[in-house]
Amino acid sequence: MDPLQKARIGKTKLYVPRLGLGGAGLAGLYQPADEGESKATIKAALDKGVAYCDTAPLYGYGQSERFYGSVLKNYDRDSFAISTKVGKVVRSSDGAGTGSSATTMSFEMSRDGTLRSIEDSLKRLQLDKLDICLIHDPDAYPTGPEEGYRLAVTEVYPTLAELRSQGVIKAVGAGMNQCEMLTRFAHDVEMDCFLLAGRHTLIDHSAVPELLPVCQEKGISIILGGPFNSGILASDLKRGAKFNYRDASEEILNKARAVKDVCDRFKVPMKAAALQYVFRQPSVATTVPGARTPAEFEENFQLMQHPIPNELWDVMEEEELIP
Repeated sequence: MDPLQKARIGKTKLYVPRLGLGGAGLAGLYQPADEGESKATIKAALDKGVAYCDTAPLYGYGQSERFYGSVLKNYDRDSFAISTKVGKVVRSSDGAGTGSSATTMSFEMSRDGTLRSIEDSLKRLQLDKLDICLIHDPDAYPTGPEEGYRLAVTEVYPTLAELRSQGVIKAVGAGMNQCEMLTRFAHDVEMDCFLLAGRHTLIDHSAVPELLPVCQEKGISIILGGPFNSGILASDLKRGAKFNYRDASEEILNKARAVKDVCDRFKVPMKAAALQYVFRQPSVATTVPGARTPAEFEENFQLMQHPIPNELWDVMEEEELIP
């Protein structure tokens, strides 16, 4: 698969490459981030033509956005697309939301909170407009998912839709680690895309029964985050490998080992299969694996192009490893 092949986001005029760059790892997910390495990774992706970057205020309390901003300012604004998120606002010890002294993160799912979050993100990113804005994890709202959903639909979404109509944002969506609420969004409001993390992978098929079909029906694009399921599909499958941000259970490890066994039979790296599997569903536009270093990014870029025979997928289906 060509990682630079363009895919359309929803029914908008925005196109992104099949391979994007996720921003959580750049800001220190699981281990501290090295600022120089993170910025070099962003530059390596952009110079390679991987011109879609995802980030969020949550990632490193704004650190991911700041890293992106320091690099993106050196590139033509029309040469890349970027997505960030609203719903969680960074607060610094000095009371601002843009400095490096950020110490807290709070949910603010009001119209004012949404506008303030976007303003702060634009400052950190050193940009004057966004391409995609996603409502971040309303299912984790402190007083419960139902209240989070209500605020997302009645406060946050109308604000983003207004900015979309004004051309400030090109596409509007939601991002989370589960399918059920995204399916509700698809039915209730006019979303362009969803960032779905880890629920459509080689070992987690949660999105297949309901979410992916409704997205295809309504023309909603999927941005697939976490194609390695927090690391397990890029690991040696020993105890301690991460799945869904936690140590994987023996059941999950065994499922991944069965997948790897098929990949080994066809001499295909499991990471290559993990990156390319997601595109077997037509609603998936792009995937945004995290990379901490230029070398990790380059590996992902090459693995996207690794030949995978159709027989590999046939065997996985026959052995009931994938739907």
